Amino acid sequence: MPLPTTVAAAGPAGHATPWLACAVPQGRLPPSLSALDAQTGGALTRLYESGDFQGKKDEASLLHPPGPAARILLVGLGKPEEGGRSQVRRAAAIAARRARTAGVGEGAFFLAPEGRGGLSWREAGQVVAEGLAFGAWQYTELKQPPEEPKPELARLMMLAPEETAEVERGHAVGAAIGAGQSLARGLQVLPGNLCTPSFLAARAEELASRYGFGLTVLDRAAIRREGMGALLAVAQGSAEEPRFIVLEYKGGGAAPPVALVGKGITFDTGGISIKPAERMEDMKYDMSGAAAVLGTFEMLGRLRPAVNVVGLVPSCENMPGGTALKPGDVIRTHQGKTVEIVNTDAEGRLILADALSYAARFKPVCALDAATLTGAIVVALGHAAAGLMGTDAALLDEVRRAAERAGEKVWPLPLWDEYRDQIKSEIADLKNSGGRPAGALTAGCFLREFAVGFPWAHLDIAGTAYSERDDPSRAKGPVGMGVRIFAEFVLGRAAAQQ
Repeated sequence: MPLPTTVAAAGPAGHATPWLACAVPQGRLPPSLSALDAQTGGALTRLYESGDFQGKKDEASLLHPPGPAARILLVGLGKPEEGGRSQVRRAAAIAARRARTAGVGEGAFFLAPEGRGGLSWREAGQVVAEGLAFGAWQYTELKQPPEEPKPELARLMMLAPEETAEVERGHAVGAAIGAGQSLARGLQVLPGNLCTPSFLAARAEELASRYGFGLTVLDRAAIRREGMGALLAVAQGSAEEPRFIVLEYKGGGAAPPVALVGKGITFDTGGISIKPAERMEDMKYDMSGAAAVLGTFEMLGRLRPAVNVVGLVPSCENMPGGTALKPGDVIRTHQGKTVEIVNTDAEGRLILADALSYAARFKPVCALDAATLTGAIVVALGHAAAGLMGTDAALLDEVRRAAERAGEKVWPLPLWDEYRDQIKSEIADLKNSGGRPAGALTAGCFLREFAVGFPWAHLDIAGTAYSERDDPSRAKGPVGMGVRIFAEFVLGRAAAQQ
């Protein structure tokens, strides 16, 4: 469950709480904390004067002062001129993570107005809510409980003495997006023996039941009747049943929907072209695109924006075995194109090909997909940004702007015809890999063959879906990449239609 957060029309001075976090810009003690400083007998001033705290980005100092707040955590936002959505979101995440590890049952967060960096109060309310949910997230369900458990963080409150109503409006949006990102991370973190294609389908069913979404789930027999030969081919080496999941949110009347597509490989061994054993356990994250789609539908159910959205999740395992897809095989996709398999570890583009083809029946206004598609994108962009490709310049720019608002970095990459030449086959319409050169781009060119009849954008999130290290704002592991981009995109579309 996501962490419950609320908004209160109160300032930090005089607020009784076991934990008070204040996000402040770099420099001197901001005037908005003067009353709190006086209440603590000048403890905040002494901290600044000692040089132990300056408000630099990610800097944090904990005090145990006199007064109604048992503990006060100051979190740095960095230089005031560099402030903005990402800095405020990150400071809130740091505060929430520190509160969770401190073992407090509840707490409060105050954003010093001097550190807003030009944000409206509504924007501030949104990004604070997102950050609190992000920093508070943890997964402990598969561990034995500790012998001496700490209290669990049950609630955080945002203190908003100014423009409280505007903050609450923004908070409602941010809390919904944060809940969606928490849902996505909770799916990503699960091992492949628990998070199977059937499990993803069950989570989609739960979402549909709770929020009244339309739902279609195709099992293996129905997938075969539908002619999804690529999805079936990838799934044929596994004892786990594949699933093709379709969620429909109808909030925009008769308008054509936005299609969101997420790769749902619940475990990827590479198949016959098997991966190295080292770090193969991380291949449970190969369903991160699917998790982003389901997390976005959690947001849609909570906010009910005026837009139509269809979510498509092709899901299976990629396993070796006597029945598995082999290099050299030729398969027929849902669209009818044939594909020569030259590498069974290039499987994500195969199941997405069938999903993009299926999407055309909804006559979408556009389609966005998210997939942990290629190791090549990690070579190109590292773990800082997702690759962005597609067929429509205006759509790509819209996705880029949504990513900026979301604080999730993307970088545009070309799909030139020269890259398409690398996936030509001598015996089929296409082959499923163009080799090592420009590997992320030839994968994008492959997907483009199946995104026919609508503008399309592709996010390769292989380098950004999970973190291999802790940092002050997040724990090692899944990050729910794509949820905030998808959310900002569809909410932007809803606002434009009003």
